[in-house]
Amino acid sequence: MLKVENLVVSYGMIEAVKGISFEVNDGEIVTLIGANGAGKTTTMHAISGLLKPVSGSILLDGTELTKVHPDKIVSMGLAQVPEGRRVFAQQTVEDNLILGAYHRKDKDGIEADKKKVFELFPRLEERRTQLAGTLSGGEQQMLAMARALMAKPKIMLMDEPSMGLSPLLVKEIFHIIEDINKQGTTVLLVEQNAKMALAIADRAYVLETGKITLSGTGEELANDARVKSAYLGG
Repeated sequence: MLKVENLVVSYGMIEAVKGISFEVNDGEIVTLIGANGAGKTTTMHAISGLLKPVSGSILLDGTELTKVHPDKIVSMGLAQVPEGRRVFAQQTVEDNLILGAYHRKDKDGIEADKKKVFELFPRLEERRTQLAGTLSGGEQQMLAMARALMAKPKIMLMDEPSMGLSPLLVKEIFHIIEDINKQGTTVLLVEQNAKMALAIADRAYVLETGKITLSGTGEELANDARVKSAYLGG
């Protein structure tokens, strides 16, 4: 489904991503773990078209994305849940969801998907007329995920969905990610909470200073002594 090959991304003279390659197969949850500054968010932004790479290839179902405008990438079936939620604070919950489906013309389908989203996030239905900026952090994260689902993506990129949330809410968010995946959406997950990310991932990659240093199944990396020492507090 998604194939990244020899990706290089720079900020001026600083090379943030240094020729990485990885893939996400249809139906998988794949996670990128690593410390702050490892290049995880930069990689996500390059995939979704928000940053233009210096070199390398990003293929979605065989189509090269590096020369495609970000809004066209969304319509091709890729949606991103950004770090920090980035909800439209002065718009209602329902308006945020409608904005997530901005490129779609199927009104009946949009209404049907809104109902599905409210089934997945019942708290959002209770707050559908509330301004997004007045929601709690956990509710805003749910809204950011729900808004991305309204784009009807084949693959969803999630950037630090558990950041700043209480342990109880972190568990809930990860259960929802698993539900989204079970309902047919492939997931590429960037997370600093390596323990939770590896627990739900089919496969995982460790990103360190712009390079992939380890890869394997979620279980393999969770049991790897180097990963335990660096990321799991063991």
